[in-house]
Amino acid sequence: MATVAAEMDVAFVRDQFPAFAEPSLEPWAFFENAGGSHVCRQVIDRLDRFYRTRKMQPYGPAAPSAAGGAEMDEARARLAAMLGVATDELSFGPSTSANAYVLAQAFRGWLPRGAAIVVTDQDHEANTGPWRRLADAGVEVREWRMDPATGHLDPAALAALLGDGRVRLVCFPHASNVVAEVNPVARIAAMAHAAGAVVCVDGVSYAPHGLPDVGALEADIYLFSAYKTWGPHQGLMVVRRALAEALPNQGHGFNAGTLWKRFTPAGPDHAQVAACAGIADYLDALHARHFPGRPDPGAAGRAAAVAGLMRAREGRLMAPLLDWLGTRANRVRLLGPARPEGRAPTLALVHARPGAALAAELAEQGIIAGGGSFYAQRALAAQGVDPAHGVLRLSFLHYTAEAEIERLIAALDRVL
Repeated sequence: MATVAAEMDVAFVRDQFPAFAEPSLEPWAFFENAGGSHVCRQVIDRLDRFYRTRKMQPYGPAAPSAAGGAEMDEARARLAAMLGVATDELSFGPSTSANAYVLAQAFRGWLPRGAAIVVTDQDHEANTGPWRRLADAGVEVREWRMDPATGHLDPAALAALLGDGRVRLVCFPHASNVVAEVNPVARIAAMAHAAGAVVCVDGVSYAPHGLPDVGALEADIYLFSAYKTWGPHQGLMVVRRALAEALPNQGHGFNAGTLWKRFTPAGPDHAQVAACAGIADYLDALHARHFPGRPDPGAAGRAAAVAGLMRAREGRLMAPLLDWLGTRANRVRLLGPARPEGRAPTLALVHARPGAALAAELAEQGIIAGGGSFYAQRALAAQGVDPAHGVLRLSFLHYTAEAEIERLIAALDRVL
């Protein structure tokens, strides 16, 4: 009988990240993962190898050039399989913000006259700003607004916006980078599709907690950032085939016939794309460690099994921190759900002192945290928070240790 892991082997996990063995980082506890995660050794090794042995134009006839191109293709194929989509439905770009901007330009030429789109006030600016600019092309921009007290996006409010059949695009986050509630993507996508619209999902604040099965979510576009998902500074963009073929080409004219090149106006960063295969290496290593002897469930199945372990662990890490914050509700306001269920481990706190000032005080105690608005000015303002005042943001991942959570709570107790 195959052994199934009940909990994540944290020592093994942390051994995959050189940052935890770096002497200069030993005094620090890292709680700014939402701004960029640590990088796994598999990515670092691939990046090092590419720069040492393959730093040349890829796909050429010479063996080192061919090897570089093959590794870029490997990254696309393996990650697409883990995301549950076809290989050519996955593209790489310099960042999620840049990818969303390019897609918005494609929609500018595709949306029919009189069309409407829906954006939210829960989003990071990357998945709302570029789409709102379509108003200057005559597109009606409708805002799906969250509850200002809870930050919740109510699907019933979306239904009202879809009622007249003019909406062609709905943009929303899988999880907001300051609210952190996990939105029901499949349910929202079904509503949008029934109304004749496609959906663009910002997964930047969700994917680091386990890659989703984008195919099962029925998202037409899914965006996330490798540099927040244990990898290099790249934006990953899934555009499903029917939509990708319908949208106007944004790449070089001679690349229009290649699906994954249609939304990449400039050449990709060869080394970083190749290094993204290390993300797949890491997930496979975790699966092999925690599910030995089991029949191979395929790439998407391996990713899903590991994602389940990650989210379960993060929920356990969140629980004592959320409980402690509940005892300080008269001093500090937590944005989003107050329990681990249904939220990502990104906690935005509103205090009498500015977020940046609190982050600076925590830094004096060896805690790396973020303070500010985090490109979520609209989301903060909608919840009655002055973006200039900002929030203290505490974010962690499955590799965070229990002792680090305890250290954070003790530091917060002194600061708050």
